[in-house]
Amino acid sequence: MIYIKIVLMAKSGPIVIVEDDLDDQNILDEAIRESGTKNEIIFFSTGPSAFEFLKQTKSQPFLILSDINLPVQTGIEFKKRIDEDPELRQKSIPFIFFSTSVEKSAVTKAYTEMTVQGFFKKSNTYDELKSVIRLIMDYWKLCKHPNT
Repeated sequence: MIYIKIVLMAKSGPIVIVEDDLDDQNILDEAIRESGTKNEIIFFSTGPSAFEFLKQTKSQPFLILSDINLPVQTGIEFKKRIDEDPELRQKSIPFIFFSTSVEKSAVTKAYTEMTVQGFFKKSNTYDELKSVIRLIMDYWKLCKHPNT
């Protein structure tokens, strides 16, 4: 007999945000709330703390938004660690980089060496940021996913 583990993409699961800047955390929180998203938002200031949460939580996160420039380990290193973990890869949590730093080399590495589903530059104005956040949230609420 073969057992297949099925994990459903929890469209109502928590949004995990890895961002070390408190002002950016507050702005992201406000923009997500204003987009009409009701999901719980859980902030982490480092990749290792977010990784430990992802390993221990019983919930299926809706998506992960991560900065590139983080203390302790970069967003790229954090994502690689997720990709190297079979249990977290199985969860297929959508992973999006959201950063002020958008160097071509980082964008190329994100798409060619790992499984990211988006790379966005933090906007210069709050209205632009809100628009991008609404787009991301709406997309993932509608998107068909391997685990839906």
